Parts: sequence; structure tokens; C-alpha cells
Amino acid sequence: MATRRFTGDLPPDPNFPLDNEASAMPQQPVQPQQPRGASAQSGQARSSSGGRPGSHLPRTLTQVLNEANERVIQGDLVDYVPMSTGFDPLDGFIGGGLRKTELVLLGGAQGIGKTIATLQIARNIAMRPDQYAFYLSYEHTETHLMHRLLCLESVNPPEIDLSRGVKLRDLYQIIVAERAKGFMGRDPNTPGSLQAILKDNPKTAPALARMARYSDRMILVKASPAVTTLKAIKEMTARLCDATGGNVTVFVDYLQKVAVYPERPRDENDKVTIIVEGLKDIGLSLDVPVWAIVAADREGLKSKRIHLFHLRGSSALDYESDIAIIMNNKYHILSKDHVAFNPYTAKQFRDWVVFTVEKNRAGRAMSDMEFQLHGQHFAFDPRGQKVQQQLIDDKVIES
Repeated sequence: MATRRFTGDLPPDPNFPLDNEASAMPQQPVQPQQPRGASAQSGQARSSSGGRPGSHLPRTLTQVLNEANERVIQGDLVDYVPMSTGFDPLDGFIGGGLRKTELVLLGGAQGIGKTIATLQIARNIAMRPDQYAFYLSYEHTETHLMHRLLCLESVNPPEIDLSRGVKLRDLYQIIVAERAKGFMGRDPNTPGSLQAILKDNPKTAPALARMARYSDRMILVKASPAVTTLKAIKEMTARLCDATGGNVTVFVDYLQKVAVYPERPRDENDKVTIIVEGLKDIGLSLDVPVWAIVAADREGLKSKRIHLFHLRGSSALDYESDIAIIMNNKYHILSKDHVAFNPYTAKQFRDWVVFTVEKNRAGRAMSDMEFQLHGQHFAFDPRGQKVQQQLIDDKVIES
């Protein structure tokens, strides 16, 4: 299978400017920071593109060993310590968490909670004082993602205190009601700014305070399916790597909407091949983990249980990914015999989502675990468990 690689240096192209978000992005959006335990020399050892020095040049095995040895001496252990997703037992199944250079794909049907899980994992990584999450959304604005995070923080995962939870509708009502008081002159002391409103309300104040702990390390972009290309993603990621010492995890929501230019794909399969190979190269050349959401195809949406081969696009999704996780609603994929045996219990599983690791280069595949979804608060309970019940598979035919 022929592969395309986007490994060349990427100087600005005057004939194809970046989208507004990319062009407006500052050269150093965050203060440079060395990895915990790493010396200044360790940060300088990285190339200007954020990856390893000479990452596209031939090197002897001795050179590779010496470079790795020097990084360990300096205390730079990022190659050996994965970043926890905060979801247990998912981390255990994928070798402890996300690793640099790896491409992780998350697939499933519409509305299953792919964006909820991805944004929550990005939040968990940004909670670490030495890590940054770069979240590109082709479907939601940065403001909407902020509102989702406020709802998530109101239940405070992994605590999941639903009694203090704020739904999106509640959040909007709080903001509109407070501003209405000011417009009508009923209360001259009514806060006028969004932050003041959120700080003064007892339900939103704790969520705002929790979000403030990582807000400087969560970088959001409203990507455009017309102009936010692989080149734009790579350039923005490279800038962030330079500013953070390479401590960046890239999240793409979602893969099929990444703009492809100047190449002209023959069909959607060819387009997906270009995109997935480009995202894999971003991870390899810039030395960062890449997490991408993938939509299911029409046949997958019709099936009882979605698998990796149901994802929209080409076989490159399987070839290029290091880890592939598929989400299914537990109620829909319970074995027919189990549902018939205890239908009342089965209905309680409608709010549970099964995460199946269908591909895992570093460990065991086809592992099923389940997490409870609190959709109104845009949060999963990250304290999951292995699936105990029998699930349907390709050999089970239901009438």
C-alpha cells in the first residue's frame, strides 16, 4: 500500500493562507516550559518543529541510542511515561495512557458520546501542570466547548456529584436572567460580565474555579472543513511544541472533516487515506500524541454493533492507527439471551457505553469496558469496569 508522507519543512505559503484561527494564532501562545525534571539542554535538544533533532535525516543506531541515553540522564522521561486519560480501566488496557508519536482513533455512532469523551480526556491531560491539550473542533465553536466544560466541571469528575450539576439549559438561563436584571434596571449591582455572573452564582462558581486551573493549558480552535488543512494543523502544533517544550497532545474532532489541499482525492476513501496518514505523520515528526474522532459509515449505523471496519473511510484507518477504540451503547449490544433473561436490568444499561479496544499495537486487543454517560452534563464517570455481561458479536444474528 502506497503511503503519502507530509514530512517536509512547512514555510508559510503566500498562495494559500491559513484559516483565520491559524493566522491569528500568536507565535508563542503560551510561555515556554520544560518538561518536569528536564533540563534546559533537554528542551534545546528538540528541533525547531517540536520533534526530535534530525527526525527526517538518517541516523545510525548508535546515534539514536546516544540521544536517548542523554535524554534519560537529563531526566527527560516523556518517552517512557504515558499520559493518563483519566479513564480507568482504559488506561490499563492501552499501556498506561497516551504516548508520544501514537495515533489513537475513537469511533462510534452519532450521539454515542465521542466528543464528550474526547473533550473530557483533553481536560484530564490539561489538568496536569506540565501538559497542554490542543483541541481542534470542526463542529463546535470554542464558546460552546467552554460551556460544555462548565457543565462537566459542575459534576466534578471523577466525583460525579449530580446534585450540584448544571445542565446547558440551566447555564444559559442563569446568564440570560442575570443580564436581564441589569437591562431592566431592577438591580444596579447586577454583574455585567460573564465571568462575574458565573462567579456570583453558587452553582456555577465552583465549576468556573475548577476550569480556571487548566484554562491556560487548554487551547481551542474552531476549525473549518474548507481551509483548516493538515498543513495548518501541523504548523499550529509545531508552534505549540516550540512554546511548551513538546508537551502537547492533539485532539481532532473529527477526522473526516479535515480539509485536504492542494491534493485532489478521487473519493472519500482516498481523502481519508490522506488525512489519517497526515495525522500519523504529525504525531511522528512532531513527537506528540494525536487523538482523532472518526465517524461511522452508513452500513455501520445500520448494524447492531459498530466495529473498526465500519468507520467511514479506507483501510488506512486500520493500518495507520496505533490504538483504535470503538464506542457502542451497551443496551443495544447486549446478547439477546441476556436481555431476554433479565429485560429490566438491561434497560438500566441505556446510559452505559461500551469502549472496545479493537486495535492495540502495544498490547491486547478486543477488550471491552464500560462507562456510565451523564449526557446532560457532558461527562462520563471515568471509573469504569470490565463488561461482565455477554455482548453480541459478528456471529450473533438477531431477528
